[in-house]
Amino acid sequence: MRTPILTTLLLAAALGGCAGTPATPSGPEQLTVQVVSTLPHDPAAFTEGLEFAGGTLYESTGLAGQSQLTAGPAGGPPGQRATLPSPLFGEGVTILGPTLWQLTWQDGFAIERDTKTLAELRRVPFQGEGWGLCHQDSGRLVMSNGSSWLTFRDPKTFAVTGSVDVGRDQLNELECVGDDVYANVWHTDTILRIDAATGHVTATIDAGQLRAQAKVTDPEAVLNGIAAVPGTDEFLLAGKQWPVTFRVRFVPPKHG
Repeated sequence: MRTPILTTLLLAAALGGCAGTPATPSGPEQLTVQVVSTLPHDPAAFTEGLEFAGGTLYESTGLAGQSQLTAGPAGGPPGQRATLPSPLFGEGVTILGPTLWQLTWQDGFAIERDTKTLAELRRVPFQGEGWGLCHQDSGRLVMSNGSSWLTFRDPKTFAVTGSVDVGRDQLNELECVGDDVYANVWHTDTILRIDAATGHVTATIDAGQLRAQAKVTDPEAVLNGIAAVPGTDEFLLAGKQWPVTFRVRFVPPKHG
């Protein structure tokens, strides 16, 4: 009887140990960028928002007196351009079929525009600052304001419908892909992949190699522009006043 008794005692001890020591959840997946190609980018463009839709790349730029919204082929001259009057400061942008939303930074309103002509349709006020903007498949808007919070908004009224705390401050430009939100973190070379339902960071992407390849040294010329390329696992990444846009994949880092 010694063997069964010993086995029972060992099993009980193991179960007791498991009950007393909860499993530690794994941290976010660590990824890096694999450059597929590079495209020309206007070195004067202070990129605040980037989105690909219908084969057209939309870019919202900032700085008072220089803010614009452009639309055209990726890497080519824009076919459409809308200038924001001074002192407005442009921020994130997202396209919802026939209309789009463009944020302003500290001006207190979002601009709804016609997607084809970029003509302004209306302005809708909101509280706080505007930084990044994207939309989920349902149409729900996701917005950042430089804090650790993502705010959800109605795509027609721009009214707040909810929010989630990511636990990481300085969330900037956003890109929605399925249930995930990709976010630039201001003044870093880091992109976060966030579960929009919970706010949990599921991946941390190191894009530090791009700054050297873009040959930018100004500390304010930060990585700030994420646009998913439809039908692929690739993204366009841009930076403020960078001379190039990078087409990349997010991949595990190579070791050894």
